[in-house]
Amino acid sequence: MPSIAIVTDTDASLPDAVAAEYGIRQVPIAIHFADQTFKSEVDIDDSALFQRVDQEGELPTTSAPAPGDFLTAFEAAFKEGADEVICLAVSSKVSGTYDAARTARDLLLDREITVVDTQSISMGQGFMAMEAAEAARAGASRDQIIARAMDVGQRTCLYAALSTLKYLAMSGRVGHLTAGMAGLLSIKPILTLQDGELQMLERVRTRKKARTRVIELAKEALAGRPAERMAVVHVAVPGEARAFREQLREHLPCPERIIIAGLTAGLSVHTGAGVVGVAAVAAP
Repeated sequence: MPSIAIVTDTDASLPDAVAAEYGIRQVPIAIHFADQTFKSEVDIDDSALFQRVDQEGELPTTSAPAPGDFLTAFEAAFKEGADEVICLAVSSKVSGTYDAARTARDLLLDREITVVDTQSISMGQGFMAMEAAEAARAGASRDQIIARAMDVGQRTCLYAALSTLKYLAMSGRVGHLTAGMAGLLSIKPILTLQDGELQMLERVRTRKKARTRVIELAKEALAGRPAERMAVVHVAVPGEARAFREQLREHLPCPERIIIAGLTAGLSVHTGAGVVGVAAVAAP
């Protein structure tokens, strides 16, 4: 029976411990501050990112991993005994990561490597990688693994509340005047995963109301079905994430395990610090 290794990138928001548990390799997204480049979750995380942003008053830029980074991950998987690799890349609508992985694949034409555009992001992508890893361990074929991962992607919802529009204003994604007014009125935008991108869904007054609304939206998306997988995603507020996890248990049909996952620097640079949200996979 062939051994199939699963590779993804750090935009999957998978905590290191979870990735290790499932045997998933994560290729890091690059973060650029002026003439310095860091690798997400290798030498910079959400907390360190926003400490520096607040000190310098300027956001970094991000870029897809270099093809060589994927090449290293693929070769490591084969060296450890894999017969095939399936790489689940963050949505091609938000990053060039998918193309970088395909370039690396084409450098190893004598190897079986399949690169999949998940059309997902954060723990939506992470749950797909976890499902793929479980299927691979169970001896599923390449097509079966990909089908199971894509099915999980279709059943996943993600809702998150921004704490502030400060960082979106810094990035130029909203006007400074709009951001200033929103801060004055305590407006908290709610994001969702839609068509492979994080989209602004609603605007809610106050943090408490925003997080209550996130729970309501997740409940609507589950439509009475239990969640077979769930995670709290956050940006540099682990204590608030743990408290939110308890709120979810009170109001939703949660699985026993709810992962606490940092959004990771490749994504959080676009949302800002203080984000808290939920990703859930509805049972079939």
